[in-house]
Amino acid sequence: MNKNTDRIDINVIGTMSGTSLDGLDICFVNFSLIEDKWNYKIHIAETIEYDNYIKEKLLNAHLMDALSFSKLHFDYGKYLGKKIKGFIDKHSIEPKFISSHGQTVFHQPESGFTTQIGKGACIAAETGIDTICDFRSTDVALRGNGAPLVPIGDRYLFSEYDYCLNLGGFSNISFEVNNKRIAYDICPVNFILNYYIKQKGKEFDKDGETAKSGKINSELLKALNLVSYYSKSGPKSLGREDVEKEFFPLIDSYDLSVEDILSTYCEHIAFQIGREIKQGKVLVTGGGAYNKFLIERMQNTAPHCKYYLPDEQTINFKEALIFAFLGVLYSYNLINCLSSVTGAELDSISGALYKAV
Repeated sequence: MNKNTDRIDINVIGTMSGTSLDGLDICFVNFSLIEDKWNYKIHIAETIEYDNYIKEKLLNAHLMDALSFSKLHFDYGKYLGKKIKGFIDKHSIEPKFISSHGQTVFHQPESGFTTQIGKGACIAAETGIDTICDFRSTDVALRGNGAPLVPIGDRYLFSEYDYCLNLGGFSNISFEVNNKRIAYDICPVNFILNYYIKQKGKEFDKDGETAKSGKINSELLKALNLVSYYSKSGPKSLGREDVEKEFFPLIDSYDLSVEDILSTYCEHIAFQIGREIKQGKVLVTGGGAYNKFLIERMQNTAPHCKYYLPDEQTINFKEALIFAFLGVLYSYNLINCLSSVTGAELDSISGALYKAV
């Protein structure tokens, strides 16, 4: 850490909105640093579901013309500000600042850019509270992937585990090798599972029951495991573009029932995760942690691992928690983005601060 930060005690808000568009996660959390050891305590955390209007806007943002997209960037920032202000007023809390991930619309680090909307200036204006955002751009400018960003939190907040595995829109993993944090995306998870279960009129496959009722298609499973992403060496990351270009066309070419697609894809997830994890303790968080069938398949595929599901708040809000932590590191001028994870030219203090009036 830094010799000027012998002791820290701070309450902040972190927000996260993932690719699955489940809603806006808001987490009010305390961070303390005592004798080089970071601790956290989540005071209050909530998920605010998106109404159909905002969900459709976010879902189609990548198809908008430049003028409409620019307007949405500001409008969504005002929306976030209003929701966060409502959360603050409801619970009578006083965060030092807000740390917002925003909504990823474009993520093409190989082309040198990434875009998260939800203008920080609008959040600061609506709430009257300093706002830190845009955590990926500096790393991409330094020729990194701009993702994943959560591993710095894994290192300092969850060091008792050998691996930290998140099952969100995409699965990502982080772990230590020779005192260096290594992390990367493994494969799409809920981005694909939720897409197909919606064909059954459901938002998600509760407990993986629909997947459990299907049959594994061995030909599709084999083809999925040959997707080009899996032959790449890290650091590497996935985005919506990868799924639309490679995964959806491949899956749809087999003309299977939703049940069989979900069953096969869960087996694919389990296989890919099992490939990446050696023996050890694995912390599992994210919405996929509630998919009992998926966790079963993961344990069956990798009996050498022990998967641990933490308390419900940590499962649901770990990413919002860690984006709050990224803001804390930024505010104390501490490294919050690791080049060993992203492949950037150097570690960085990534983010942008908008001061409240």
